[in-house]
Amino acid sequence: MSSWTLLAPTPSDLGDHDVLPEGTHLAGRRVALLVTGGIAAMKIPFVARALRRQGADVVAFASQEALRYVTADTLEWSTLHPVVQKLTAAAEHLSDAAPFDAYLIAPATYNTINKIASGVADGVITASAASALGRLERGQTAVLVAPTMHGSLHNRILVESLRRLHDLGVRVIPPRDAYGKHNLPDERALVAEVSRALSRSPLCGRRILVTGGSTPVPIDGVRRMTNRFRGRLGIAIANELHHRGAEVLLIHGDGALPVPAFLPHRVARTYDEYRRLVAEELKHGHEAGVFSAAVADYRPAQVVDGKIPSGKQELTLHLVPTAKIIDEVREAHPTLYMVTFTYQEGIAREALFDIARARLARFPCVIASRGEEQQADRQRAWMLTRGAEPVSLEGKRASARAIADHLETVLGA
Repeated sequence: MSSWTLLAPTPSDLGDHDVLPEGTHLAGRRVALLVTGGIAAMKIPFVARALRRQGADVVAFASQEALRYVTADTLEWSTLHPVVQKLTAAAEHLSDAAPFDAYLIAPATYNTINKIASGVADGVITASAASALGRLERGQTAVLVAPTMHGSLHNRILVESLRRLHDLGVRVIPPRDAYGKHNLPDERALVAEVSRALSRSPLCGRRILVTGGSTPVPIDGVRRMTNRFRGRLGIAIANELHHRGAEVLLIHGDGALPVPAFLPHRVARTYDEYRRLVAEELKHGHEAGVFSAAVADYRPAQVVDGKIPSGKQELTLHLVPTAKIIDEVREAHPTLYMVTFTYQEGIAREALFDIARARLARFPCVIASRGEEQQADRQRAWMLTRGAEPVSLEGKRASARAIADHLETVLGA
C-alpha cells in the first residue's frame, strides 16, 4: 500500500459543484462556451470551471459530434447549467433574454471554422456563432475562436477563413503547437484571452514591463550565486496586468519558478543578461515598469574560466557591488512610471517605512516588506506613495491587484 493512511479527506466548505475563486476578472459576465466535435472537447469541463474561478457564468452549447468526446452530464456539472444540444422554439442561439458577453468556440474544428466564416448556420454551434457575429458587429459581445486540429488540416482554406473571421473582429486564440497539431491551449490561457477581450481597464493596450525572480551571478563556468526569491510575485503581477488587457512583458530570473506559457516573458539567466534585457525592452516605449526582481547586490570580482576544482579546504571569493539597475533605468527614462521594491530584515516597521520614504524622492511608488512579516501562510507588504499613508498588502495576489489598481489610477488619469 502507498503512504496513504486511509484517512478521510480534509473537510472543506466547498460544495461538490463549487470552484475556488482565483479572481474577479469575469465577475458578472456571461460566457457561452461553444463546444465542437474534436477530441479536445474532453478538456472543456476544465475550461468551464476555470472561467467560473474568475467569476463567469458559463453556459455550454455542444454539437452532437462534441458529445462523442464529452458528456452532457459532465458539461452541466461543470457549468451549473443545462447544455444546449439542439435548437428549439426557445431560439437558444439568439439568447435574447439573457445575452452573452462573450462566445468562446473551443475546440474550434476545421469544419466549424470554415462554416462560420462562410456564413453557414446549419446547427446549434454555427447558428449561435452567426448570431454572435451579428452582436459583435454591434459592439454587444466578444467572439473568440480556439483552432484545434491535426497539422494536415492547416491549409489555405483554413488560413483564409481565420483571416476573414479576424477581419470581422473575432479574436483568434493561438493554438498550442505540439506533436504536429494545433492543440487546445491551457485553460488558464483561454480564460486570460476571454478576460482581455472583456476588460474595460484603463490599462488595456498599455505597455508595462514587469521583472521578477533572482538574477544569478556566475562564480565559474558551472557555479552561480543567487538568492532564495523565486519570482512568484512577479508572475502574479504580470498575470494580473495581462488579464486586465495590458501589453505586459515579464523579465524573469533563471532558476526561479516557471512562467505560464501564455504570459509574454523573457528569461534572464544572469545578472548581466537581466541588465541587458531591461535596457533593451525599455527602448520600446513602455509607460510603466514594476521592478520586483531580487537583483543581485554583489558579484565576484573575477569569474573563473571552467570549473574551480572541488575538494579545497578553503575558498575565498572577492565580491564587489553590482550596478543599481533601477537607478540606471531612472536616469535613462525619467518619464517612466516606476514601481520599485525594498526588502529588509532585522528592523522595525517604522524603520522600513523610513527606507521606503527615502526612495520616494526618486520613485513614485515603493512596495516595502521585511522578513519579520513573511510567514508561509501569511505574507505582508506595504505600498507607499507620495503624500499618502502606507497601505497594507496581504499576500502576493492582493499585492498584484493593488499594484494594478494603482497603475490604473496613474495611467488612466
